[in-house]
Amino acid sequence: MSPHAPARRRVRRPVVAGVPLAVAVALMAAGTASGAPSGSGAAHVTRTATLGDIPLGAFSNALLPGSVDNDRGVDLGGIGSDIYPAGRKGEYWTITDRGPNGQIKVSGTKRRTFPVPGFDPAIVKIRVSGDTIKVLDAIPITTSSGKGVTGLSNQQGRDEAPYSYNAQTPLSYNPNGLDTEGIVRAADNSFWLVDEYGPSLVHVSARGKVLTRYVPKGLRLTGADYPVVEALPAVLLHRKINRGFEGLAQLPGGDLVMALQSPLSLPDGNAGDASLNTRLLRFSTKKKAVTAEYAYRFDPVNVVDPSEDDTSELKISSVVAVGDDRLLVEERTDKAARLQLVKLERKSNILGGRYDDDTTSPSLEQLDDPAGAGVPVLAKKLVVDLGTVSGVPLKIEGIARVDHDTLALINDNDFGMTDGAGAFDAQGRLVDSGIETTLVYLKLPHGI
Repeated sequence: MSPHAPARRRVRRPVVAGVPLAVAVALMAAGTASGAPSGSGAAHVTRTATLGDIPLGAFSNALLPGSVDNDRGVDLGGIGSDIYPAGRKGEYWTITDRGPNGQIKVSGTKRRTFPVPGFDPAIVKIRVSGDTIKVLDAIPITTSSGKGVTGLSNQQGRDEAPYSYNAQTPLSYNPNGLDTEGIVRAADNSFWLVDEYGPSLVHVSARGKVLTRYVPKGLRLTGADYPVVEALPAVLLHRKINRGFEGLAQLPGGDLVMALQSPLSLPDGNAGDASLNTRLLRFSTKKKAVTAEYAYRFDPVNVVDPSEDDTSELKISSVVAVGDDRLLVEERTDKAARLQLVKLERKSNILGGRYDDDTTSPSLEQLDDPAGAGVPVLAKKLVVDLGTVSGVPLKIEGIARVDHDTLALINDNDFGMTDGAGAFDAQGRLVDSGIETTLVYLKLPHGI
């Protein structure tokens, strides 16, 4: 989670009762108005819709009874972690991340907090209706025995230690926990998700049961209540904490493309933080194996975001298939984002080469000019700078292609949370950031 500027006034909106399929929750009747077009010659927002206040406890307990005993005033959010077309016009599959989480400094050290530790990541089907996002269905992510996987950290020493809402009480690690981000739906109606902890690729059934979690070789994740297969390159063990896989695309032939959110920490965290080189991986759902790996180079951080000078703020949050072996890739900080068009060339495959060996020096991440060093970096072409388009929310993490010249964009509102001790009041209730889950339609003048 990235910090938003805190707002101390709780924002509430009118709600309308409803029972959409499996979800016995309340839905909002009011939203924000659509943005006005800025002209046919420039990319512009044509429509805006928002999600109303749905208490997180009611939402979670409708899916898994008794899973949440105290939601601390948090509403459903985080569904903007990714978005995928659901078939009917205006309908989409979305995915939450691990749930409400923050950071609080204690004795000079940041602790990762889980204010609602019983929350279970969920696949949420939505419909854009006027200026409102309506929840049509929700599917909990569950283990083989039907229990919620939760969003809790997996492994001591590798993942952030989990704490209570006020960072005072340690929580238990959970090897089942998933920090889900990307989502696509397969032809057989099952889902594929990516996760930041492993990092991992997760195959789940149409009703959310984890069928297989594919993790890097050598991870040695034990105790999970579902099948875990070490099928990804071992070099991924060097992923930066909280920066595993975030983007996921499904190519027309069924192959998947996963994007590492940030450069690997190779040979160490300082090298990763300073690097502009990250990686995309191609996974064959037929072979159940990684078949290609590609080097992707970010633009300089001050090009992506003129207000930022910290390279470590660069992230890939979304990848979207737009044809055979063609992708839209979102490069962003928390304040700006740009969409790049890339083509996956066979000649660009670096899988199994020297840069998958973590003893290679300099590492891929350390190369200032990877192309000059013989690395076939993916060529890219700028499609749109979202920072120049009025009405686009900050922290866009989900992108779906609607048609030739229209994209649906959705933000991750972090469940209305901020970082720091001021995120909760004296009664342990959330002080909401006021940032809503917002979906916008973006018209591109020249299409894709």
